[in-house]
Amino acid sequence: MVLKNITKMRPKVFIHVIVNGSYRGAFFVSRFREALNNFAAVFDAMDTIMLQENQNRLLAEQWLATCAMNIVACEGMDRVSRPHNYKQWQVRSERAGLRQLPLDPDMVQMCKDKVKKEYRKYIVINEDHEWLLTGWKGRVLAAFSTWTADDDRSGLVE
Repeated sequence: MVLKNITKMRPKVFIHVIVNGSYRGAFFVSRFREALNNFAAVFDAMDTIMLQENQNRLLAEQWLATCAMNIVACEGMDRVSRPHNYKQWQVRSERAGLRQLPLDPDMVQMCKDKVKKEYRKYIVINEDHEWLLTGWKGRVLAAFSTWTADDDRSGLVE
């Protein structure tokens, strides 16, 4: 419904940022295993990058703990967090009438250079089907892409 409403707004550019997760399933064990692996990677990244005394880190950890608790402890309507992976979001966005725009190679390179310069070697910036992927030690944690209304021929890309 949200993507359909975005399509109706006919944006020139819609930047879609998603938490890449596959822990939306109904079966507890597979949902728990996937959430454990994903959140372990997020906390490991924060532990490596941010000082423990950092106030923003504390806020992020509290929010992440709430998300993790919801994913593994709640069922049915009580579970509000049901993330999809970026490939599923691509299909949903296309069905909603959005058209994906290509990544700017200069921007991608700038992101890679900044990460390489400022962060540990474990952070990875990659591309897949016009999504900019950010990951930690081989696990894709977030994905970014740009979209426009499918019938918008504003000349942004051709």
